[in-house]
Amino acid sequence: MTVTELWCDRCGAEASVPHEACAAARALEPPRYCVHCRRRMKVQVVPAGWSAVCVEHGEIRG
Repeated sequence: MTVTELWCDRCGAEASVPHEACAAARALEPPRYCVHCRRRMKVQVVPAGWSAVCVEHGEIRG
């Protein structure tokens, strides 16, 4: 299944526009916004990685 990202997962702006700064920052940071609905996610960072939860679309880990 192909997932279309509508929103930037770092700043919450439209993903159709290039986000070079966000792409560079994402190498070190977890996502902050859901790419499907633009909701702010609950993010938890631990030494082994991170998890981000959207109330509508569930959890992702990294």
